Amino acid sequence: MCAECSVAIHVAVTRAPAGSVLVADMSGERDFGYWGEVLTTAAEVRGIAGLVIDACVRYCDALAAHGFPVFSTGLALTGASKVQPGAIDRPVTVGDATVEPGDWIVGDVDGVVVLPGADLEAVLIAGRARAAKEDALFATLRDGGSTVEEFGLDSSLVEGA
Repeated sequence: MCAECSVAIHVAVTRAPAGSVLVADMSGERDFGYWGEVLTTAAEVRGIAGLVIDACVRYCDALAAHGFPVFSTGLALTGASKVQPGAIDRPVTVGDATVEPGDWIVGDVDGVVVLPGADLEAVLIAGRARAAKEDALFATLRDGGSTVEEFGLDSSLVEGA
């Protein structure tokens, strides 16, 4: 579910299907805390899986205590007003990525990636192949192999090697 503006993010929480991730573009107004413990609690009750917001959130300790996945551009003490018009369930741009309703959002401590909904099966196949390749690499390394050999690195580029 995609949302723009502080009122829209509240509405999106009430309309997003369980298991979805909210993706919010606050239209360049990033310096307010649009999301905090209240919306986190409301989202958890509705089964929302997480939030990606191109703006600030607040009450970081409370969000961490909830264990609710939140990816934001920062933290802000000042809350946002809830009177500006907005839109939900429309494409939004967060960072450099355009997110369409129905896209898959995957995030971990290293960041967030947007997977176009139509490409999901191909991404899953490629991901499984990469995981199998990495499993084989780790096994080789545990058996004494080196990354220089496995990656075909040119050790002559290293002085003293």
